[in-house]
Amino acid sequence: MATALAAGCATRQSALLPELSDWETRQAVLAHADDWEIAGRIGVRTADDGFNGKLRWRQDGDRFTATVGGPLGIGTVRIAGDGDEVVLTDNDGEQTRLGDVEQDLYFRYGWTIPVASLRYWALGIPDPARPAETEFNAAGQLASLAQGGWDVTITHYREGAGAELPFRLSAVNGDTRVRIVIDDWFFYD
Repeated sequence: MATALAAGCATRQSALLPELSDWETRQAVLAHADDWEIAGRIGVRTADDGFNGKLRWRQDGDRFTATVGGPLGIGTVRIAGDGDEVVLTDNDGEQTRLGDVEQDLYFRYGWTIPVASLRYWALGIPDPARPAETEFNAAGQLASLAQGGWDVTITHYREGAGAELPFRLSAVNGDTRVRIVIDDWFFYD
């Protein structure tokens, strides 16, 4: 998978993050990281349904593209947008503008993912636009947080782009549980 991602970004080199020696530095550096991508796996479970698939998330400033591939019955879903507009492209190529992303995904598929804050949680920091209750592990990294109606737990960190970054995280909201395993990190200058 790393080869496929690297081939798609052949003109770009992945950069290393500076040392994230303490929580304040970690939060300041990662909150301003605006050109990065991850590749991994996602599992979503609700009381009635669930799926496992591949996840690619590309962040470029305020713009993001999230591709969830492999969910049974829906194929590949692409969610792309910025602070003003979010568009869902389904497996048939049909595009739908989403007003309330989480609610619209839930009504359409019976599950949702925390699109607005996931870009920050995947970096191991709270979304700076919302209040959060946080807990830290022995290494001073974010272990859990409650934010925007979601309870997030980061169970494992590992090296990515020269720093310890989340490897496994889960987010729970009501009967929806989202689990993410991040296999590859890429940060760009």
